[in-house]
Amino acid sequence: MKEIVQFKKGVLGLCAMLLIQERDRYGFELAQTISKHVEVAEGAIYPVLRRLVADGHCSTYLQESTEGPPRKYYRLTPEGKFYMEQLVREWGVFASNINRLIESYETEVE
Repeated sequence: MKEIVQFKKGVLGLCAMLLIQERDRYGFELAQTISKHVEVAEGAIYPVLRRLVADGHCSTYLQESTEGPPRKYYRLTPEGKFYMEQLVREWGVFASNINRLIESYETEVE
């Protein structure tokens, strides 16, 4: 279903920011952690991360890894933290309204 893919794409940035605000993370780690909650392809996170950096919501730095080449870590900027907080509020209103709509549909069907 195309709609499900669009749902995931729409919320992927918020998911990434929520995880990054806990602590700095690298791309593969973000993809794996998000996949525990929402099934997404590993490669789907990288365009989102590039957009977050381009929009000034995240910054990056390289850190040496014991398991290969240096990893690019992502950190929320102050602007990114503010933006994430706005998205969380908006998501709450949006999800609540959609849930009410679904509940009214389920009541009509019964």
